[in-house]
Amino acid sequence: MISLTIDGRAVTVPEGGTLLDGCRELGIDTPTLCWAKTLTPVNVCRVCVVELEGSRTLVPSCARKAEAGMVVRTDSPRVQASRKGVLELLASSVDTSTAPTLVAFAKRYGADPLRYGPPAPPATDRDARESGHHHVGSGEVADTVHQPMKVDNGLYVRDYGKCITCYKCVEACGTDAQNTFAIAIAGRGFDARVSTEFDVTLDDSACVYCGNCVQVCPTGALMFKSERDARDAGTWDESQQTTTRTICPFCGVGCTLELTVQDNKILRVMSPPEASVTSGNLCVKGRFGVVHVSETP
Repeated sequence: MISLTIDGRAVTVPEGGTLLDGCRELGIDTPTLCWAKTLTPVNVCRVCVVELEGSRTLVPSCARKAEAGMVVRTDSPRVQASRKGVLELLASSVDTSTAPTLVAFAKRYGADPLRYGPPAPPATDRDARESGHHHVGSGEVADTVHQPMKVDNGLYVRDYGKCITCYKCVEACGTDAQNTFAIAIAGRGFDARVSTEFDVTLDDSACVYCGNCVQVCPTGALMFKSERDARDAGTWDESQQTTTRTICPFCGVGCTLELTVQDNKILRVMSPPEASVTSGNLCVKGRFGVVHVSETP
């Protein structure tokens, strides 16, 4: 066990544990967006940074391994200012209407994305770039087309106008869960975006429609088509929804399903990350197959 001090309180974490583990052991509510218990930390969102005594810079608590004798502060003025700035930058270029966690963090730290000016357009897709629209350098007038919502299958939609490039979907599609590698981060700088190889449609990619990317998305950039249709129709009402856990009926593995139901119709199927069988990961049948229960006359 490793002993350290966080916010003046002694705590121990197992060897190999992180500062975030120590924070959670003490019940300290440390914000995270790109971190998930079932994924390898990539520390790209930077909202979990903390102040480490002796370190020149703030460190990401989700990835920094705990060392004996460390002295950490999680709510210093420097930490608060950094988190506020990061949240303002993240929210300055995306639609946060389906990102309640991000909105709550922004409110908590008094973040005001609009102080940087009008919202910046997200990265363009291949069709927009080929039509002559592109991101421009500093001082030039932007001529950029927002990515259209991608609806190339009947299972889930991709709305990258809500994407904060947290890498969670990429990690879930890769070695952390599915090992399909259908998506990756393409482009650099302002043109960074989640993309299939050569921007092909999902049907033409390696995607197996497991939906594990939808499961981990923190902003609603990836969403069940049934949920998106309900939201677009104005019928999505969380106050009228129930959540029921059951076991997937399609095979003998025994994956746990978490069904979101409204008006006697299954709108979304997730799986709790703490489920002991597959840690929240499902196959295409478990994720999208059980909706037939509410569609059968």
